Amino acid sequence: MDTFSSNEERDGVRFSWNMWPTSKIESIKMVVPLGCMFTPLKPIQNQPQPYHPVRCKRTGSVLNPFCQVDFRSKLWTCPFSLQRNHFPPHYAQHITETNLPAELIPDFTTIEYKLPSRKAGPPVFLYVVDTCLDKKDLDELKDSINQSLSLIPDDSLVGLISFGRMVHVHELSSEGMPRSYYFRGHKDYSAPAVQELLGLVPKGRRQALKGGVTPADATKRFLQPKSECEFALEQILEDLQPDPWQRKQGQRHQRCTGVAMSVAIGLLEMTVPKRGSRIMMFIGGPPTVGPGTVADMKLSEVMRNHTDLKQMNKNARYTKKAIEHYSKLADRCVKNCHVVDLYCCCLDQIGLHEFIVCAERTGGKVVLGDSFGQSVFKDSFKRIFKKDANGHLEMGFAATLEILTSREVSVLGAIGACTSLKKKAPYVADTEIGQGGTYAWSIAGIDPQTTLGIYFEISNPHANPIAQTNRPHIQFVTTYQHSSGDYRMRVTTVVLQWHHDKSSLMPVAGSFDQCAGASLVARLASDRGRKEQAQDIMRWLDRSLIRLCSKFAQYEKDRTENFHLPGEFTLYPQFMFHLRRSQFLQVFNCSPDETAFYRHTMMSKTVADTLVMIQPYLVGYSFQGLGEAVQLDTDSMKNDNILLLDTFFQVVVHHGTTIASWRDQGYHKKPGHENFKNLLQQPIDDAQAAMSDRFPVPRFIVCDQNRSQARFLLAKLNPSKPAYDGDTPQIFTDDVSLRVFMEHLVKLSVKSS
Repeated sequence: MDTFSSNEERDGVRFSWNMWPTSKIESIKMVVPLGCMFTPLKPIQNQPQPYHPVRCKRTGSVLNPFCQVDFRSKLWTCPFSLQRNHFPPHYAQHITETNLPAELIPDFTTIEYKLPSRKAGPPVFLYVVDTCLDKKDLDELKDSINQSLSLIPDDSLVGLISFGRMVHVHELSSEGMPRSYYFRGHKDYSAPAVQELLGLVPKGRRQALKGGVTPADATKRFLQPKSECEFALEQILEDLQPDPWQRKQGQRHQRCTGVAMSVAIGLLEMTVPKRGSRIMMFIGGPPTVGPGTVADMKLSEVMRNHTDLKQMNKNARYTKKAIEHYSKLADRCVKNCHVVDLYCCCLDQIGLHEFIVCAERTGGKVVLGDSFGQSVFKDSFKRIFKKDANGHLEMGFAATLEILTSREVSVLGAIGACTSLKKKAPYVADTEIGQGGTYAWSIAGIDPQTTLGIYFEISNPHANPIAQTNRPHIQFVTTYQHSSGDYRMRVTTVVLQWHHDKSSLMPVAGSFDQCAGASLVARLASDRGRKEQAQDIMRWLDRSLIRLCSKFAQYEKDRTENFHLPGEFTLYPQFMFHLRRSQFLQVFNCSPDETAFYRHTMMSKTVADTLVMIQPYLVGYSFQGLGEAVQLDTDSMKNDNILLLDTFFQVVVHHGTTIASWRDQGYHKKPGHENFKNLLQQPIDDAQAAMSDRFPVPRFIVCDQNRSQARFLLAKLNPSKPAYDGDTPQIFTDDVSLRVFMEHLVKLSVKSS
């Protein structure tokens, strides 16, 4: 595990198997897919190199430590194509065995280049504000936007659009009385129509002959540097009032979210194409008018649930057309490298299931809360603008990830916040997983936490002999716009091992990373969950787990007593047990919006964060010890202890009945009870530390045993005992316990085929 973690720390990559079989058939028998969790912008220690990389003429691969170098003839051999290439003159002049460029130093398997010949310019932030809110909630939202203005660079371009029944595009360059352009919320505007109505393109032959407005002039009207328009923008925000078209009794607000998003995309398409931009949508309810409508105007018409979506009945009558509308908008954003962030705050469903596609395909952020005054939104929104040690925003734009592999390895696809660019190559597999059929993906919005699941297969179907000296190479090339305005290229090159000895699986078993494997399988299951039923997916998970245990466990046929899993596999069955019970597969008691939010968040997180979502982390506090990890089981609940549960989306501090009673009597405020005071405070401090750097910010819950809020803890515990036993509460559930699950797993694994 230490080796796997160090690889992730150095290169941002973590493979499920670090030793691969030499044939496709053998790789299928390994059950857990060959793949990796890759974080393209994982922080690295070496500084960006201010020059262009040296690339292979045939494959385009970048010079790396695994290249063979002939120092006498000044040639290097690409490990992917075996093509010999000349070093450029400025390399060849100084390169020796003792004077190596950074690319050839063994420790620099990941290196970043600052491309001096390309400039993107500062980022663009377009605020799109829903005004169908009550005044208090709107004031909280305006306050958060004003605070964000102090966090973005002065040269960043900013713009503002507000919408309710109609869409208002605000001019920031007008002096005196502010001006805005109105769009009707019921009408579907094409991109040329939006640009013409905003005056971004000349209208008619006469104006075209005069030249009309230039893109620079158009940009100045609606998008200006923050340093020049901050006062005007704050004034417009201050004057912004709730939508004047008040809703009638028994009806929802008239909200044209689909039109507002379309107008915002049309504005950026003309003014800042192919430039790093964020469209930040602040939405307080479901779209009810115009294209992209999700809900009926009448409150008596309930919004769709999972059963409605399965049957596509009357309640889900808007879903198909809405998804089509937002999918087209997402395609336009991908084409122009623009990001769509969704900040959704409402007590009811909001339509996230339909329009989350815009964030999924562009790498946008998604926050789901109850109100804009809640810390879940306010703190999460601030963290978008986090800065690095050099004072630059920790965000990248217009990223493109390309993967090059050895000829024995094929790329199946990627699952995450990315979009396939449909670029073909000999090493692109015919089978597709997630965004497949390509070796390149677009990631419009990227940050140091963005992680993709990449899946591979062996393209050697008949176990043709592979030389003992040969090793599989994989190179990840990420080109993106840095928030400073520079273009950068991050290159990560990794090498694995082939397993040639078919008589023993011990080396392969020893190379298994169960954490990365569980993360890759969880992404596969969640991706399939969008189209398949949960029961079918759980059946697939169960069969896969049985096959894995049958292949790698030590046992005697039809005997369970001597069953033993190697250390590299001991946690994997637990991960699968909790994945089956997780909100990624179990949609009961979750709305479609919540399910979409959970799945989207998991699809973009690192291995560590993914495992917390699958199997929550439980810590116990008592007078015998502070902060000790305990089993995620009802046995861990005691009257005289405190539990801290971290599910990633919620952080729960749970007090036992005795502890709660002493607290209510105020013992922690009395002299001589300092230890009890520390006992109460320690889990609070640890909870704050766990939430300090997380996005989105989790919901923080403090509860007592046998009280209603304790359900957040009970829902995640393994029901090891069906009846009340001492301190252990009774949990009524149809789920089997982990012990019963493991017993059945062992019994089925040792059965003869």
